[in-house]
Amino acid sequence: MEKTQIRIVAGSFRGRRLNVTVHAGLRPTPQRVRESFFSILGNAIPDRPFFDLFAGTGVVGLEALSRGASAATFLERDHRLGNDIESHLREFGVQRVAQLLRTDVYRWTERWRPPTGPVNVFVSPPFPDLEQRPADFHRLVLTMQSKLPPESVLTIQAEDIFDHAALPDAGRWEARRYGRNVLLFWEPGEDAAAPTAALHPPPS
Repeated sequence: MEKTQIRIVAGSFRGRRLNVTVHAGLRPTPQRVRESFFSILGNAIPDRPFFDLFAGTGVVGLEALSRGASAATFLERDHRLGNDIESHLREFGVQRVAQLLRTDVYRWTERWRPPTGPVNVFVSPPFPDLEQRPADFHRLVLTMQSKLPPESVLTIQAEDIFDHAALPDAGRWEARRYGRNVLLFWEPGEDAAAPTAALHPPPS
């Protein structure tokens, strides 16, 4: 394990840093990837709720708040990481608009009731989940797609070896690559807020 700092790139918290402890199971979203992510979403960030799934350090959700998100929900089951996120929320003074949920993301997704207006959902699962729990992850994505309000954006961060052709509604994902990292973007279609596929995961 090693201690490092992660910088907020832009917005009201620009230049402020998070002190984090990085270990083998934690891969904070690189600054270049965060910059590109928020640049692509642009005006879709301000005044919308932001959901940071598998939040890790919480830097993506904090950056969303820095850039004007109306609220941020952080989902992180790991006790140590959750404690760190709580400390960051206090340090940045955002407890009024930020919520930490110490819960299993897969179960939470099944119970989630989204707001009526558009939201942004950022999903950055532990990379082993993409290899070891493909059926669970497929179901998570499909459930999200079935619930997202129109004009929402669902984003997945994965490694470049991840086969996004297996994702639900595969033809409508937009991929952007940054070294080993890939960002995958999906938006509900204009004619419906959800894909029509049944919630049946592919064989693992």
